[in-house]
Amino acid sequence: MDATSAERTAETRTDTPVFVQGSTMRHVLVMTGTGAAGLIAIFIVDLVSLLYISWLNDPSMTAGVGLATVVMFFTVSINVGLMIPIGALVSRALGARQPEDARRLATSGSILMTMIGAVVSLIVLPFLPQILGAMGASGQAFQVAQGFLWIALPTNALMALGMAFSTILRAAGDAKRSMYATLSVAIVTVVLDPITIFVMDLKADGAAWTINLARVAYLVVGYLYLTRTHRLLTQPSLQSVIRDARPFFAIAIPAILTNLAAPAANAFFTGIMAQFGDQAIAASAIIDRVTPVSFAGVFALAGAIGPVLGQNWGAGRYDRMRQTLKDSLTFMVVYILSVWLLLFLLQVPIVIAFNAPPLTAELVQFFCQLSGFIWFFISLVFVANASFNNLGYPLLSTFFNWGRATLGMIPFAYFGAQIGGPKGALIGIGAGSIVFGIAAIITAFWTIRRLERQAVPTP
Repeated sequence: MDATSAERTAETRTDTPVFVQGSTMRHVLVMTGTGAAGLIAIFIVDLVSLLYISWLNDPSMTAGVGLATVVMFFTVSINVGLMIPIGALVSRALGARQPEDARRLATSGSILMTMIGAVVSLIVLPFLPQILGAMGASGQAFQVAQGFLWIALPTNALMALGMAFSTILRAAGDAKRSMYATLSVAIVTVVLDPITIFVMDLKADGAAWTINLARVAYLVVGYLYLTRTHRLLTQPSLQSVIRDARPFFAIAIPAILTNLAAPAANAFFTGIMAQFGDQAIAASAIIDRVTPVSFAGVFALAGAIGPVLGQNWGAGRYDRMRQTLKDSLTFMVVYILSVWLLLFLLQVPIVIAFNAPPLTAELVQFFCQLSGFIWFFISLVFVANASFNNLGYPLLSTFFNWGRATLGMIPFAYFGAQIGGPKGALIGIGAGSIVFGIAAIITAFWTIRRLERQAVPTP
């Protein structure tokens, strides 16, 4: 194929909206499946890294890495919030058959996301002692967490740019290549983690250095796909960045506020577990690794339906938007029930693999028995938030996420811990999510009906 033909092919791919025709369930399954594959790869890498650390037979080391992960969850959550406006704006432009606008928005969004990622690192690093102290970190666990973060946090800007490129690929409907970019993180980490942790004897610091190298791979692979296959980046200009900053931040600010609810709730829960010692913190760290691997399909679903909804909104297909939401709920129910059964059956092998001490093992097994109940209602909020963020209602996403993370968690987890110890805190998380999950999904269908009523018919 000559250069002109290749250019025409890339132009056609950009001009033709992928999600405005064909089965919505198929789009949901394909986007979720490829997204889940990439996410599972990353989450398994995190799980394996903690597994390696646990083999050092030092609960304080495991607890320290777990605490560092909670802090990194804040920075990654901000990055995820920044991905949302890129995906929403680019997919909407593609759905409306405006490829030049899509390229400009993709480029401006990537630049803005990288700049904010760098600023976040510069703000967080000086305050690590206060942040870790507020989470109950002390002794060796504190030292391990602080050393880990000083190595890994400075490359947050690279991670932000890689995530921007991956989001643009998904907005264009190229879930497969977005998955390949994500898989590059897993490949690099699986190869290098044993070398840095054991062979080079860097222990927890080795895992942190591997994270940096994996982020570089993620960035490079995503850039190559975007520039060679889709041509969805254009020459950057200060004027375009300034022009696009307003719609970008109109979605990004409430999306970031929304996403910060989860790490804030995580930090609060870690603080509760810290009252019961390093073994309880280690259990929380293991649960934090097992959860995303197990429920990666839910995380992927929340990211998958955004481009589908965005393109159909741009094309004025409100019937397909409603069907996409219904298909997402069907997938979610089947997926969560399947994972719940699997975790119940594997609860003992999981604690054996992590060489968990008694209290840690008891808490991890209890979570496996309760996980489906907790995550069913949390997943309803996830799906609804994806709809809100991509259909012009980001403040609703902020409201429901923070509502669940505060009113729906803090009092329930706190009093649960007072009554039933760390197990009571776990029960509280699930109980507090019920009302917010149900209300969020009902509101999501309402927003689509409202958009349809507000639409002006085109002659």
